[in-house]
Amino acid sequence: MPIKTILIVDDSPTERHILTELLTGAGYVTSTAESGDEGVERAKQLMPDLVVMDVVMPGTNGYQATRALSKDDATKDIPVIMCTTKNQETDKIWGMRQGAKDYVTKPVDGPTLLAKIAALG
Repeated sequence: MPIKTILIVDDSPTERHILTELLTGAGYVTSTAESGDEGVERAKQLMPDLVVMDVVMPGTNGYQATRALSKDDATKDIPVIMCTTKNQETDKIWGMRQGAKDYVTKPVDGPTLLAKIAALG
């Protein structure tokens, strides 16, 4: 199934703006959420083709939100790409264990993220 709609979950307005510009410029339809909790709720409402998930957020963090999405029958088939400043190998392994399909670090390299999205589509 080709990826057309992407939900961006990040507490930083700057990061949401950068990712929105990158992804809409590449032809994707985007929506955003400002927290892990809001991200889980919006994913259930919108059923996007992909979620780009930050890790470090107040309240429910990206690991917890990714785990919630991957365990819920309604959202378990929505791939998640973690997008975070946490760049240690252990962070990546933990993210993948929560159900993420891929992992990119900030600052985001646009061509790398777009290639990872294309590989999932």
